[in-house]
Amino acid sequence: MSATLAAASLASADLGTLLQLAPVQRAGFALLLAAVGLPVIGVVIVGLDIMPVRFAMMHVALLGIAVGLLTGLDPMLCALVACALAGAGVAPLARTPDGLSGAMGLLMSLAIAAALLLLAVSGVNASGAFALLWGSILSVGTADLVVLGVLAVLVPGLFWWRRREVALLLYDRELAQCSGVPVRALTTVLLVLVAVAVAGAIKLTGALLVDALTLLPALAARRLGTSLKSITGWAVGIGVFVNLTGFLIALRLDWPPGPVLVLTAGALVLAVHLVPERRIRSWRREPASAAARPASPSSSH
Repeated sequence: MSATLAAASLASADLGTLLQLAPVQRAGFALLLAAVGLPVIGVVIVGLDIMPVRFAMMHVALLGIAVGLLTGLDPMLCALVACALAGAGVAPLARTPDGLSGAMGLLMSLAIAAALLLLAVSGVNASGAFALLWGSILSVGTADLVVLGVLAVLVPGLFWWRRREVALLLYDRELAQCSGVPVRALTTVLLVLVAVAVAGAIKLTGALLVDALTLLPALAARRLGTSLKSITGWAVGIGVFVNLTGFLIALRLDWPPGPVLVLTAGALVLAVHLVPERRIRSWRREPASAAARPASPSSSH
């Protein structure tokens, strides 16, 4: 019994010591910032039905990293710029949700081909480029915190400022256009934010595991929320819980944070889906019913 208590005390002391280290504190702060902005991006991904965007931006990020290694510039900065330009570039092709998915598939194919060709022709070490895609959360620097901080302010702020327009766009593109929403401009902004968010999360979990910070909290939130506002709130709350809990578990057990974050988020999503679904209208039906509801005689006076 005493040996068990001693082991627990030692583990607690080790965790406390780790939390005092500057790289660990920066990593925890980065995950906290990511939990505010990136799950909202997941709501956009689910709402626009553009699941391939994560894979497309992973390949675009690889192309940006290859350019950075070749030119001597910061590879992650080049990845962010490349993803932002790619997000803006596919927006004109996004006439319909199917068009968005098709554009992302085309972008993914072209980006990986260009990246591999650039790496082969230039002689840049390909293993070094791919290593940056696996994530390195303890190497988070000031630039990474700035990017995540901007996303933590900008993304929820845009949702609050343009919540009606965003809700209509996520519900139905044609309905949003008929309602006077600047569909093309708003879609471009959202796609740029999605692309930058995916690139910004690469160092935290790696491109292959970016779903833990974006998509999985949004999937759980859609089950719990009853409006775009509540879904967004649930997504942020779940993101904070998953990121901090997963990070502490990873530190406690000395496991890689990325997989632990994914498994923590995945377990929460599964648990949420065991909760009986509420028998009320979801936010995705509200804009249509509101738009189709005829004006009452009293409202015309």
